[in-house]
Formats: sequence, C-alpha cells, structure tokens
Amino acid sequence: MHNRVYFDSASTARTDPEILKTYESLLEKYYVNSESLYDEGSEISRMMEKARAATAGLLGVKAEEIIFTSGSAENNSAAVKGVCFAQMDKKHIVTGMSEHSSVLNACRQMERVFGWKVTYLAPVHDGTVSLEDVIKAVRPDTALVSLMHVNNETGAINPIAEIAEFVKKKTHAYMHCDMTQSAGKIPLDLTNIDLASISAHKIEGLKGSGILVKRSHVPFEPLICGGEQEFGIRGGTANACADIVFAKTLRLALEKEKKYHDQILALKNRLLAGLKEIDGVLINSPENGIASTINFSYEKIPSEVMQNALNRKGFMVSARSTCESKSQNTSYVLKSMGFSDVRASSCIRISLSHANTAEEADAFLAALKEIISHYG
Repeated sequence: MHNRVYFDSASTARTDPEILKTYESLLEKYYVNSESLYDEGSEISRMMEKARAATAGLLGVKAEEIIFTSGSAENNSAAVKGVCFAQMDKKHIVTGMSEHSSVLNACRQMERVFGWKVTYLAPVHDGTVSLEDVIKAVRPDTALVSLMHVNNETGAINPIAEIAEFVKKKTHAYMHCDMTQSAGKIPLDLTNIDLASISAHKIEGLKGSGILVKRSHVPFEPLICGGEQEFGIRGGTANACADIVFAKTLRLALEKEKKYHDQILALKNRLLAGLKEIDGVLINSPENGIASTINFSYEKIPSEVMQNALNRKGFMVSARSTCESKSQNTSYVLKSMGFSDVRASSCIRISLSHANTAEEADAFLAALKEIISHYG
C-alpha cells in the first residue's frame, strides 16, 4: 500500500502494531484449549477471565455480562434472535430502516420464518431516529428495540441515551444498541442498555473478534449451541488469544478517542470545506455526526465509477456499507433519509483515522476535482 491513502477506516481499521505483537506472542505460547483441565488450559482460562473483567470495567458492566464472539454480525444477529426466541409470547420488534444489514436481515428472518411483526422507523432529516417515533412504535408485545448508536454510512449519531431511558422505564421491551461504529469514536454509555455490540476490527483490533454485552437480567436463547462456554450463551471452542487481547484493544481505543478526536475533527472540517467548494457535490452526512465520517454525492458520476477512479489515483474509499459493496443497489441508508435514487447511487464515504494527514486530505480534493473534470 505504498503511497496509497486509506480513507476507509469505518470498513475496517488498521491493526494496532501493539495489539498484533501481543496477539502473536500469545498465540505462540497459548495454543491449547481454554476448556482443558490440565495446567496450561487453566492458565489460558484465567487469562480470559482477567480480560473479561478488564473489558467489563472499561464499559461499566459486570464481567459475566461480557460474551466473547466473532464480531458484530454475530452480535447483532444473536441480540435480535436470542432475545426474541426467549420471549415467544411476544411478537414485535422495533428497529430502524437505516440499521446495519446484520440487524435488518435478522429482523426480516423473524418476520419471514417466525411470523413476527417488525416496525422499521424512518430516520428524520439528519439521519437519526427520533425518540418520538420510538414512543409511537412500541407496543405491549414489543420484545426488543434495536437501534444503532452511530450510522455506518453517514456517521449520524442516534439519541440512544434518551431512547434507552424510555425503553427501560416506560416499556417491557429490551434495548439493543449496535455500538460498532461508536466505540473508540465517541463516549459510550451503557446505562439502560440491555445488549450492546462491539467489534474489534473497527477499533484497530483483530478481525473475527468482538463482544456482545448481555446484561444479567436479559432472557436469551443461544444461537450457537455447544458446551458451557461463555456461560452457555455462545458455544464453541474459544478464540482464546483474540479474546484475551480484546481488553487491551478496547483500552487503547478509548485512550485514542480522547487523544485524537480534535485532530480527526479538524481533518474532517478541512475535507468538508474543500468538498463544499466543488460545484455539484452534495454532503449527505449531518453536521453533528461523528468526526471520522463524511458521506457525499456527485450525482453525475455513479459510486462504482467514482470509487474506481479514486482507486486508480491511490485513494481507498467506500460507498455503501462494505458489507453491501458487491450489491448494485442504491444506498438504502440514503434512500431511507429521503434522498433520490441518483443521489443514493452516487455516494462516497470517507472514513478517517488518526493516521490520516492534512496532506492526504488536500491530495484527495485535488484528485476528486480531476475526476469530476474528466467524467462529470
């Protein structure tokens, strides 16, 4: 990737060298099954529980409420289906139209296969779901409200604290929050949150690693049946070394959030100022979104053409969620915000990290102008 610019950290972040070094040293020594009864297995098990407790401490929850998983696709699917399967006397879910596909497809499966009803809330003008719409949508038979903290395409920040307080105090439903795009970017508050999803590779950790926070009082049916691993909630031999290093990954991410927020915000503002000077560029992200994400459209050039042109100039960006990148459909997130098909099919997402520079931002703006002059 020499001389190439990575503007796609919301898709996956570069692995922190310190995390990689720690993981490699663990993997070389601690290769036995953590469930084994001999000394080596017991040692790994103790290390996992120490990491679990450290992770819990960082998030302000109990150690037994941290479930190690493969990442947030599993977390989100498990949260939706696990809670609903445990409450089959209820038949209703509330979620948002702009949620990640792992939540939306789990909800659609609950509709299609199990006959549940789902209310999909449209975002308001700034891409967020309003508390008022949640209040209107919840019913006596609502088992779960599942809403993301930060939107993965636009960076819009939902009013999760207000929504969670309402769900907790005024309903009999449980509150799930996908925090995949907010961890390490804005402060996390799990007050009134019953379940939360976090993925390691979004915060400079390892792919195939993450946690589901499931509070002790939440009824839950496991999706992956096995032995008694993860308190019987998630079966299968533990990915022990990845699980052990997760606590360090989260700690470093929270430290970097405070250290680099202003730097990243300044870079975002530099890019936004340049984009707004280009005739025909439309900004899709809200002004009060997270510092690291900018979504824009240039309607004369489709997303795929623009991505390929930027790629040839050395810039790695996305359009829709990377999980949807092979789809030829327009961005359902932008469509849910009321944008036209043309605008939703010509969007580009820039997602920044502390490793990006002002020089890269200026080079991107210059490259974009060249592409527009050629194709537009």
